[in-house]
Amino acid sequence: MAKKKSGGGTATKTKPPEKTKPQKLVKKRNQIVRGKHGGQLIVLIEDVTYLGKQGEVVEVKPGYARNYLLPYSLATAPTPHNLKLLERYKVRVHQAREARIADLKVLAEQIQRVSVTIEANADEVGHLFGSVGPIEISKALKSRNLQVEPEMVRMESPIKEIGLYAVNLNLGYDILGEVKVLVVKPQESGKK
Repeated sequence: MAKKKSGGGTATKTKPPEKTKPQKLVKKRNQIVRGKHGGQLIVLIEDVTYLGKQGEVVEVKPGYARNYLLPYSLATAPTPHNLKLLERYKVRVHQAREARIADLKVLAEQIQRVSVTIEANADEVGHLFGSVGPIEISKALKSRNLQVEPEMVRMESPIKEIGLYAVNLNLGYDILGEVKVLVVKPQESGKK
């Protein structure tokens, strides 16, 4: 039998891989980013009334951020990743807003050319038994396929007499319109 030489031969032994201990996962705690007045800095995802516009970094009380803005997805922490996502989101929102403004301008032009007639019960003098308000005007416009919500109708007071009225509309995004509303008595079909 032949003996193998140890050391100088071509056959080499490979060492078995060393078993390494798995790395312990360390949770990184998200620290609250503080502003110069001691409040929490956040980035607004949506426009928030009396606070700021979308994309702004604002300082708020920690409880307001923790209990309202963050749970309702109105804001997020100002991390580099979130800021990059927000920039992409702002582009999409800006495009959608421009499309909505164009649609509202077309709607305002259509409303200018239309007048609506609303029938309401009234006495002989012309005083209505009820009143005509934003809800009735909105229903009349919707029956003509003009999507106007009652909140868009701007009236100082409800209409209480028969006649022709010009009613102002605020369609949103500072787009204003005006519609002519004719209030009449219902036609009595049973008389001869």
